[in-house]
Amino acid sequence: MHSASTVLSLQTRGGQLVEFTTELERWVAQQPITEGLCSVWLRHTSAGLIVCENADPDVQRDLRRYLWDLVPDGDTRFVHTAEGPDDMPAHVRSVLTGCQLSIPIIAGQLQLGTWQGVFVWEFRAQSHRRTLAVSLLGV
Repeated sequence: MHSASTVLSLQTRGGQLVEFTTELERWVAQQPITEGLCSVWLRHTSAGLIVCENADPDVQRDLRRYLWDLVPDGDTRFVHTAEGPDDMPAHVRSVLTGCQLSIPIIAGQLQLGTWQGVFVWEFRAQSHRRTLAVSLLGV
């Protein structure tokens, strides 16, 4: 059994998805593990980690519209507004999307589908630097 780990850092833009599939695939390919599991953990509570279609940008636009309609900025029901009207909505969106992914590794490659990409989704209105802890476990 072997393991490997790293920390990735991504610059986000407010409300946008940032794909990092290529960076993750490149790092996995450099490791001695050919069969196993890749775990990705987003170290933030106001951004999300998702696998999503990466071919048609309309998918991302539709997802954003739906999620922001579901949890709008400035909703008067929220008490926690310490960092502004997008603060609590960002936390809710983060809970809905999650902050952890597990992706199988077979023959030294992430087993993503043809149109699947791995994304950090920034839920705050401002840009941020987001960090991800990535671990591999396998043979």
